[in-house]
Amino acid sequence: MPNDLFRVAVVGAGETGTPLLRKLLAAPFVELLGVADLDAEAPGMRLASHRGVKTTTDFQELARLGEQLDVLIDVTGVPAVRESLRKAMQETGNHHTVIVHEMVVQLMLSLLNGELVRLKHDTQDY
Repeated sequence: MPNDLFRVAVVGAGETGTPLLRKLLAAPFVELLGVADLDAEAPGMRLASHRGVKTTTDFQELARLGEQLDVLIDVTGVPAVRESLRKAMQETGNHHTVIVHEMVVQLMLSLLNGELVRLKHDTQDY
């Protein structure tokens, strides 16, 4: 059965996450439940906070939302974050939430823009 509303959270609110957040915030069929980034002053964190969306510097806080979260988008580019999110889902028995990798985000943004979008990541470790 198709969703009428996608409950989404995003990990990574810098150069890659911010354009994605703008699109998610503009979509009437998306409820943005939270945004995480190590930098509380990252552009996407400020944008989310300004729009009344919960922000956190602990990405695991988003994983703890459990099955109320449909899609957890990881645009950090950090393999350890992706692995940690997967492990959290397994340990809690959450078989509902889908973790979306930055490569899927790159594909979707490229399709929306009609050309290949290059994702930007810094070297910050989590």
